[in-house]
Amino acid sequence: MKIEKILLAVVVLATMCLQSVAASTADDEVTARIKKVGSVCIQGDDCGLAAAPAVAAATGGGVEAHYKQSCSTCHSIGVAGAPVFGNRDDWAARIAKGKDVLYASVLNGLAPGMPARGMCFTCSDDDLRAITDYMVAEASD
Repeated sequence: MKIEKILLAVVVLATMCLQSVAASTADDEVTARIKKVGSVCIQGDDCGLAAAPAVAAATGGGVEAHYKQSCSTCHSIGVAGAPVFGNRDDWAARIAKGKDVLYASVLNGLAPGMPARGMCFTCSDDDLRAITDYMVAEASD
């Protein structure tokens, strides 16, 4: 009789443990589904941005992909005075000011419509310079 009670206790405990693991997994799944979409990153903190170039490389992302993802929204149609991609006339005066001025506009923003970093917060400074060079090259050909 004692063995039966011990076996019953083991079965009950094992069942409780399995239920606890299942509940924990379900809780994790629910938490993942309802987590916030964005987060705040304080300047100077890594915030996972160091992995962005590796992700871009792994997904085939490059200068053109970054342009399409972050810049084309405004530069494809000239939103808020943005120079239209590939339009020599729109770009001529900006190109004449030099690349350092263009880079500063991309990195810091330019009133009234150019937001800082062109809204590509996963882009490094070098990525943004490369995208700018790409856009200038397309307007210069």
